[in-house]
Amino acid sequence: MAKRLQAKIIGYMVADHFATRIKAEHRFGAEIAGGIGKGLRARLKAFSVKDWRFDVAIPEYKIAIEFEGGAWSGGRHTRGAGFIGDIAKYNAATVHGWKVLRYTHTNHSYTDIMSDIARIIQPPIA
Repeated sequence: MAKRLQAKIIGYMVADHFATRIKAEHRFGAEIAGGIGKGLRARLKAFSVKDWRFDVAIPEYKIAIEFEGGAWSGGRHTRGAGFIGDIAKYNAATVHGWKVLRYTHTNHSYTDIMSDIARIIQPPIA
């Protein structure tokens, strides 16, 4: 299944399950730089960010879901420049208060994703 289609389907399931708004292809970099609009390139440069996007985002809880492709086939996420770029994006997200959940096409299921999100939104009582 194509990564974007998978992200949208998971996003709709998350929204329905948790009664919250989701955004597919959330432009996180633009958000840091003050939003989409005139002068975005200059603002991205001023904030030292790129026009980064999350596959799925739950802005209300600052949760990002990333589907990493090419784990076994040498995809962009596992090669030098792509890997380094992803690290910069994830670190920037963490600095700005986001929790990033990362999955590959082989290590996730709908149940796993829902469980991880639930533990962030409603942490267990100690």
